[in-house]
Formats: sequence, structure tokens, C-alpha cells
Amino acid sequence: MSRKILVMTHTGRRDAKDAARQSCAQLHDAGLIPVLSRRDLQALEADGQTMVPVEIVEEDVALRDIELVMVLGGDGSILRAAEVVRGVDTPLLGVNLGHVGFLAESERSGLTETVEAIVDGRYTVERRMALDVTVWENQKKVLHTWALNEASVEKGNREKMVEVVIEVDRRPLSTFGCDGVVMATPTGSTAYAFSAGGPVVWPEVEALLMVPLSAHALFSRPLVISPRSMLAVEVLTRTDARGVLWCDGRRTADLPPGCRIEVRRSDKPVNLARMHATPFSERLVKKFELPTAGWRGPLPSHQQDAKTTALPMVQPKHHVMSEDNGFPKLSVGREIPYDPISARDSDSARHILDQSPDRPSSGETPSQ
Repeated sequence: MSRKILVMTHTGRRDAKDAARQSCAQLHDAGLIPVLSRRDLQALEADGQTMVPVEIVEEDVALRDIELVMVLGGDGSILRAAEVVRGVDTPLLGVNLGHVGFLAESERSGLTETVEAIVDGRYTVERRMALDVTVWENQKKVLHTWALNEASVEKGNREKMVEVVIEVDRRPLSTFGCDGVVMATPTGSTAYAFSAGGPVVWPEVEALLMVPLSAHALFSRPLVISPRSMLAVEVLTRTDARGVLWCDGRRTADLPPGCRIEVRRSDKPVNLARMHATPFSERLVKKFELPTAGWRGPLPSHQQDAKTTALPMVQPKHHVMSEDNGFPKLSVGREIPYDPISARDSDSARHILDQSPDRPSSGETPSQ
């Protein structure tokens, strides 16, 4: 049975359509079957350029029979592809044609090498945590959806803040007015949560994030929470301000006052294909163009095994200084002896000062 690769592209961009035609041709020449959606095929044929034979997903081939989805575009295109394959376990491999492209595995310049890796089967599958999102209204479930990056509760109109109470593990944590609250996965920590000042979480860390947006509260710190916990946001009824739920910035629903939004870890992850075992720290530096000048790196392995030496213990030294005029100079920590001559001179000076005519008497205030 021939291997089938679904190619999804951003048909609103010329470079993305050119990349799709190139990928389909290279897959076809290697003996694989390129697959497109009917909509993408029509957009590619509208340019009048020749296309290699392709199959249409859900017409010629079922989605469950697709080996891999090759996504040509930015993170938004990859999120759209994740929605398409949500019902199956088909992995996604992204080629970045956008700006940052954190979810993408390669860049446009490496498109030929990426297709070669797909043909040779040189990729692994990484499972990314997703969110299970439920909306309740009047104690009735009105919406059940999911998100890969984040589920955000935001104010419904620009003029008013949304009043919310946040909850962790079925216990209230704080209430405040705000622009919204972002609940994200580690994958989404470099997306909306990052823009709101949340922490960057490595993808292999299992955790949930809760990041308030412009909260009018003393306690509005980003929270890193156990993946076994349940997060919740309730839209309060003390004002008529409405909220809006956004999942991955793509799916939305209105939230009238009194709504309750519950977020848990989803039982079904999203599969991302990886060609390179690149550390996330390297990806972070590359995508954000972080400065690393001056980095020296760890020592070579043969130097790491060298024995360490114990640091010397520094002991304080106490000693009595030489005597001067019959009085010893004492080190810190010893009592200073009483000198009757110095004490008598001090009492005489105090008596003369008390008898001075310029000194104010008791109860008088010195002139300013």
C-alpha cells in the first residue's frame, strides 16, 4: 500500500502555494501519494500551473489512512491542521513560512530536505499536552471543546473589565477585575501566555499555566499548576460585563455573567513530528534571536572528571595588641576596663557645659 501524505498550506500566500506544489511534486517523484483537501487543490489550480496527480482527503482517501500531515505556513496553519486531525492520531510536521513558527520543525529554505526526511521515514513523534475545556451556564453544560495552546477568558467589550474569580483544585483563589485570564499548556507558554508575562515552560514539563491579563489586584502572578489539577474561571454577576472564550485564537464563544469555564488536561494529546533532536533551549534562542555572545559552554568530558580540591577553612585570629600608655589595646569582643581619670574628666566637662549661660534651661525650647 502506498504511503499517503496530506499537504496543507496557507492558500492566501503565493510562497505557500509554491511550496505546496513543490512538495507534492517531490512526494510524487519519490513514489508517495500526495493528498490535498478539495479547497486547497482548487486554490492551487486557480493559478494555472500544472499539478502532479493527487488524491483528495475524505473523497479518495480517509483521514485515518494518512501517515503524516505536512503543514506549510505559520503556527496558525499548524493549529488549523490540528483541528482537522483531532479525531485521529495523525502527526503534524510544520514548515515555517510565517514569522516565529514555534510549532514548525523546519524553515522554507529546508523544504527539500524536509520532504526527503518524510520519504525516508526519518522522523519521530512527540506527544504534546492539550486542554479539555467545558463551559457551564445555569448548571448546564453549554460547550465542550479543546485547545493545544491555550483557552483564554477575555472581556467582551473594550470599555469594561470582566469581573472573575479564579479557582484551582475546586477552591477559590482570588477575585478581581481584569482584561482576561489565559489558561495554557507548556506548548502555549510561548504564545499568548508569553505575551501576558507568563513563564516559558519546556514542552516536556507536564504542567498547566494560569496567567491573568492586566488584573486590578495585588495578587495577579502567573501560576504553574499540576497537570492533574482543574482550573476554573467564573464570570461574576456583580456587573453586566460579558466575557468571551477563545481557544487557540480560532474558536470562540460568548460568556454571559454567571458562566463557569473549567479547564483540565485532555486525555488526547496532539502529535507533532520531529526530524531533529534539537534542545528546546536552542529553539528558543533561534526563534527569539536571543543574544548568547560570551557563552563558553561546559568543560570537555576529560576535564569534568578531574578531582576537586577542598577549600581551606578560614579561622578568625584573636590577639591582644601591644600596650600603649599603660592601657592595653583590646581586640573585639572583650570588655573595655573602667578608667577613673577619663571618667572624672568627662564629669567635669559635663558640669561646665551645664553652667554655660547659652545653654537653655529645662523646659525651654532652643531658638531656631
